[in-house]
Amino acid sequence: MILHIANFHWKSEVTEERVAALTAALTEMAAQLDCIQSYAAGPNLHLRPGGSDYAVAAIVADGDALDAYLDHPLHQQVYTDFLGTMLESREAAQLPIASGSFA
Repeated sequence: MILHIANFHWKSEVTEERVAALTAALTEMAAQLDCIQSYAAGPNLHLRPGGSDYAVAAIVADGDALDAYLDHPLHQQVYTDFLGTMLESREAAQLPIASGSFA
């Protein structure tokens, strides 16, 4: 199992409404992709100082499933419709996890 985490910093002009629309689009996308076993996306709660503006966490079975998710046309469409115009910067990491780690 792989936990894929992506963190985003927004351009200064990004609005809360745009972020809410992105979250809805990502949630709808994830629900349609069988390669995703678990998914969460949303604005950073900023419970600690610093950090990114937004994050996505996806659990997939393996590297092939990660590629299927990231390369899927629905994911590419969300990037085109939202992320491409909103992003100041992006960072991502993939971690190996045991099955059921986040159950």
